[in-house]
Amino acid sequence: MLYFTAIDFETANKYANSACSLAAVTMHDGQCVREGYTLIRPPFMVFSPDNVRIHGITPDQVAHKPQFDRLWPSVRLHLEGRILVAHYAVFDTRVLRSLLKTYHLEKPQASYACTVEISRRVWPDLPNHKLDTVANFLGYTFHHHQALDDARACALIVVKAAEAVGASSMEELLDATHLKLKIL
Repeated sequence: MLYFTAIDFETANKYANSACSLAAVTMHDGQCVREGYTLIRPPFMVFSPDNVRIHGITPDQVAHKPQFDRLWPSVRLHLEGRILVAHYAVFDTRVLRSLLKTYHLEKPQASYACTVEISRRVWPDLPNHKLDTVANFLGYTFHHHQALDDARACALIVVKAAEAVGASSMEELLDATHLKLKIL
């Protein structure tokens, strides 16, 4: 059974604990069964102009939003015991780990895979494996660097990659692409 949760963070600046938005899309056998999006007030309200230019989130938009520690109990319910996927998972898992450390929160029991790595194995001839390139190849039009759209694109990559290799589960997909789950 192809069951996983795609996640995407956007950050206010170069620091991993500066998450200003988070989205999660949970898929079950190719169908979205739950999705969520939230703005987050970073622990320090320092926004890099480059980051704002990329994702469009401003300090005013998050000034009255909850910090990650207040969101964590509900977010954790969607991550606990799951296989997480992210496009360039090194970034998103680093953000999550940094937030957990910043707020002294318990890490969920979860593993993860990277859709950049999956797409490189399944579609090696693409000009690159950036999220927008892979999503466009799959016929998905979206607003890049909007966390919910990015998480949806990431979920689509997993579903289409599984179809392409004839996999019916994340384990079969990773097996077919010679990749391994990593522990969060």
